[in-house]
Amino acid sequence: MAEIFTFLLLAIAVSLDSFMVAFTYGLRKMILPIQSILVIALISTVTFYMAMEIGRFMSTFLSFEIAEAVGAWLLIAVGVWVIIQFFKTDKSKHDGKPRIIKFEIKSLGIVIEILKKPMVADIDKSGKITGIEAFLLGFALSLDSFSAGIGAALLGFTPMFAAGGIGLTTGLFLFLGLKSGYLLSYWSWLQRLSFLPGIILIVIGIMKMI
Repeated sequence: MAEIFTFLLLAIAVSLDSFMVAFTYGLRKMILPIQSILVIALISTVTFYMAMEIGRFMSTFLSFEIAEAVGAWLLIAVGVWVIIQFFKTDKSKHDGKPRIIKFEIKSLGIVIEILKKPMVADIDKSGKITGIEAFLLGFALSLDSFSAGIGAALLGFTPMFAAGGIGLTTGLFLFLGLKSGYLLSYWSWLQRLSFLPGIILIVIGIMKMI
């Protein structure tokens, strides 16, 4: 029961970013089709599974106690990083210098700039996230969960089960976030709670160390 509770906390922490992004889209009355939600959920599943396989490989060189301790500290580190990024992003809104993450695919001659603003994923400004936009959004959302996936594997979670659960939670949170944004535009302050995943990850890490 304790393991299930811990995993639920982990799934919520990893998926809250998806909720916040979808909530923003809902506030702006943008469209995130079910096909795009499925694509993003699939990318999250695959990414988390790959991260967990890396973590499981690492655990073969460590004793159970050390692996669990490393996993706990990794989740705490990711949580601290999420909180730091929250305050950095919040500060950038006032200094007029938004952070930019650059992905360059030289073979295609494409340079895609993704700011820490969900609206940027709508490359064609159509008000609808589809096709390559859904793929890029899914990739961006799954990046933050990669380290958490390694930590989860070191803590002993089963990769297939955990990755599948993360995918389902991501899809559910995207759907709920979008609908919430449509219906609760006066709750825009929820966007200020994007530091919560960091808090939850830190709590999970501490729980595993006690």
